[in-house]
Amino acid sequence: MNPLILKYQSGEEIKKGDRVLFYGNPAEIELVACDPSDPETDWYVQEYGGGVMILDPMVSGRTFIPADQIEEYYEDLQFVRRS
Repeated sequence: MNPLILKYQSGEEIKKGDRVLFYGNPAEIELVACDPSDPETDWYVQEYGGGVMILDPMVSGRTFIPADQIEEYYEDLQFVRRS
């Protein structure tokens, strides 16, 4: 199985450590689960088909968005910069 490539609405690839706005709040991409051979993320790939973990300490703490739902959150997940 090939790794997924998860992208923001703006077209940039989602990467661990990215600074983002999540529902308008500063946040960080803590985990990108897209490679079934990565032992750190393989559980998320097996359970959810991949996705991203967002660290948003101001509001929700941590939020996991499954890969098949990322498009639904495009407006609420905005790329700011790479760390």
